[in-house]
Amino acid sequence: MKKIPMRMCVACREMRAKKDLMRVVRTAENGLQLDKTGKLNGRGAYLCRSAECFERAIKTRALERALEAPLNDELKAALKAEIGHDGPAV
Repeated sequence: MKKIPMRMCVACREMRAKKDLMRVVRTAENGLQLDKTGKLNGRGAYLCRSAECFERAIKTRALERALEAPLNDELKAALKAEIGHDGPAV
């Protein structure tokens, strides 16, 4: 049986399967982007695919602290769109 990689959501602090989370990456050029492949180089942070976790991460600045960089409006919109596509978290 293959081991399932687990990661922690920066907002709710729950451990979940890596494939169930969204990954945001701070690249070497200090740009932030949504990592749909889960394999981009750079400092990564994981977030549940739920509106509650997204709102909490924005309000508490948990995502910004984890990535050590400020979030831009473009990334916030991309995260919100990604949540809308996949529906509620399981």
